[in-house]
Amino acid sequence: MITSIQYIISNHTNPYQNLALEEYLLKNVGEEECILYLWQNEKTVVIGKNQNPWKECKVAELKQDGGRLVRRLSGGGAVFHDLGNLNFTFLVRKDNYDIVKQLEVILRAVNRLGIPAEKSGRNDIMVAGRKFSGNAFYSDGIHNYHHGTILVNVDMSRLSHYLNVAKEKLESKGVASVRTRVVNLQEYRPDLSIDTIKEELMNAFGEVYGRKPEPRKPILIDPKEIAKLTIKFSSWEWIYGRRLAFSDCYERRFPWGNIEIQFYVSAGVIKACTAYSDSLYTDFIEQIPTYLEGCRFTADAMVHALQKIPVEEETSRLQKDIIILLQEEN
Repeated sequence: MITSIQYIISNHTNPYQNLALEEYLLKNVGEEECILYLWQNEKTVVIGKNQNPWKECKVAELKQDGGRLVRRLSGGGAVFHDLGNLNFTFLVRKDNYDIVKQLEVILRAVNRLGIPAEKSGRNDIMVAGRKFSGNAFYSDGIHNYHHGTILVNVDMSRLSHYLNVAKEKLESKGVASVRTRVVNLQEYRPDLSIDTIKEELMNAFGEVYGRKPEPRKPILIDPKEIAKLTIKFSSWEWIYGRRLAFSDCYERRFPWGNIEIQFYVSAGVIKACTAYSDSLYTDFIEQIPTYLEGCRFTADAMVHALQKIPVEEETSRLQKDIIILLQEEN
C-alpha cells in the first residue's frame, strides 16, 4: 500500500545523468512509496535495451550534430528527445505497481488541458489516432518503473531525420512515415508549455493517489552512486556492446515487435549470437544468445535450444514466433 508520494524534477538535460538518476531512484524507492520523476534530454536518441543502435539511428549524423545516443534499461523502440519533450517515470516496488493508475495520471493531466487523450494498446497514449506519448516498462523483480514521453513542441524534422523506423513497423500502424504517426500537444493547444504540463502532472498525481506530492529529499540521493551510474550509461560497452561479425542474420516483424538474430557460425556450430529487438519483454530476448550459442546451426537444434527457455503466458507467443522464424529461415 502506498503511503507516500514524492516527486523529483531533474535540472540536467544530459541523458546519461538523467538515466543514472532514474536507475538510482528505482533501486532506492521505499516499500510504500511512489516516486514521480520528471526529466528532459537535449538532442538525444534513446534506444531500447535490446536494440541495434546502428539500425535504429543515424549514429554518425547525430554525433556530428552534437547529439547523444543512450541505451535505457527498458525495452521498446527508439525515441528522439529534445527540450520540446517532457519525460516522466513512475517508480514503485513490485507490489504497488499499477499501470492503470499510473496512466491515469498522464491522461487526467492532459485531459484537464482540454486535450482528449486516450490510451491505445499497451504502451501508447494518443490524440485523434496520433501518438504523443510512448511508454515502456522495467522490473528487476523487486522494483518497477514505468516511463514515457510527452511531446509538447518537439522538432519533428529532427525526430524523423535521426530515427530509422522500419517500413514494416509503419505499415503495421497504417501510416506512411513516423511524422504522420506522432503529434505535438501544441497542435491542440498552442499556448501549452512544459511548465504547464509539469504543474498539471503534479495536480493529477496527487488526485489519483489521494495524497499530497512531496519533493524527494536531497539527503536520500547519493551523488557518488549517481556518478558511477552516469559512467555506465555513457560507456561504449553499454551503448554499443559488442558488434558481432556475423555470418548469418534472421529478421522479422511480429505483432509484439521486431526481432533480429545475428549468428557467427563456424564448422556448422553457432560460436556467437546477438539478438536485437524492440520488444517490451527484454528478459526473454536477452536469453536467446545464451541458449543458442554452442548448438548446431540447424533448425531442429536451434528449436530444441529455444524450447528450453522458461516462458510465462506473455512470452510464450514470442517463443513460438521465433521458433517459426528459425524453422522457415534455416
